[in-house]
Amino acid sequence: MKHLIRSASKYRYLFPLLVLLLLPHLSARISSQSRQQTRQRTVSNDKDKPAEVVKVDVDLVTVDALVMQKKTARIVGNLRQSDFEIFEEGTKQEITHFSQDTLPLSVLLLIDRGGCIDPFGSEVRNAANEALARLKETDEVAVMTYHDTAELLQEFTRNRSLIANALDRVPKKHEWADHCLNKAFAQAADYMVTAGNPVGRRVIIAITGITRNFDCGHGPSGKAAKLSLFESGSVVCGLIPKTRVQGMENKYMVWGTKMVGAFGAPTLDIKQLAEETGGEVFEEKPELLDTTFAALIDHLRHRYSLAFVSSNRKRDGSLRKLKISVGPSVEQSQGKVVVKARRSYLAPKQ
Repeated sequence: MKHLIRSASKYRYLFPLLVLLLLPHLSARISSQSRQQTRQRTVSNDKDKPAEVVKVDVDLVTVDALVMQKKTARIVGNLRQSDFEIFEEGTKQEITHFSQDTLPLSVLLLIDRGGCIDPFGSEVRNAANEALARLKETDEVAVMTYHDTAELLQEFTRNRSLIANALDRVPKKHEWADHCLNKAFAQAADYMVTAGNPVGRRVIIAITGITRNFDCGHGPSGKAAKLSLFESGSVVCGLIPKTRVQGMENKYMVWGTKMVGAFGAPTLDIKQLAEETGGEVFEEKPELLDTTFAALIDHLRHRYSLAFVSSNRKRDGSLRKLKISVGPSVEQSQGKVVVKARRSYLAPKQ
């Protein structure tokens, strides 16, 4: 009960009688965060692998796709390139590259350290170590934590001992700090662009109890963070350790952000990011997260990698909608299927 009272006290601004008092503050916040943000990107080298320069075709659009049976949620494997179709703004594209579980993964763990609840207890830490052991030797992992700000705890590495050590060094939660999703995902996306394997598949796994929040000030807006994620080509996934207190606090945040968001307050939602980038969000009790985390890693391993060069050769930096589907023969043999893949990408700019 003490935790519930503390949680309610912290998020007291979510109650209806105080919403109107917040509007002037939120309006000023919206105005300050609508300005374009400029962020400098620097490349960080990993000590356990030599620096390398890889040239890639910047006009090549890569898409990760997970195909699952709608009724059973079972992964559909052994599909061929001819089973897939890609449409950009309604125009069918020619798939030039196709593979499954051959390209290496760059996995960034984004761990929440703000607020009253701790989503990264010993059970979750153990689950993370066990799940990451299922990755291939060529896959790399990095660790980043966040609350009011984001901090890189471990650069990308293929050394599993360094990752285990980093997970042991995750700092204690900051009880009165915020969950600044806009800052966290902006920094994670920037790091992916500069340090992630340019020819690999990029995944950001957020471990948190809060799935939606207002934008924090003095940083990139949630909208800018989302565009950075699209530019990085990252798939966003979420792991939510479910507890009674977590459920109440997250419910306050979701309700409050939706209510005040109707007046234009900028917000960011992890579940929406997952939907738009083709990721998944898993919610489970901490003691059962070992199986859930392992399932997430297996899903990442079984995703198909597709690539195409857009028939629209304009290098205008526009946001272009994507649709990835499978042919009728697949559903004839597998029944109704769901294809999880990103819904848009940022075209290169001259």
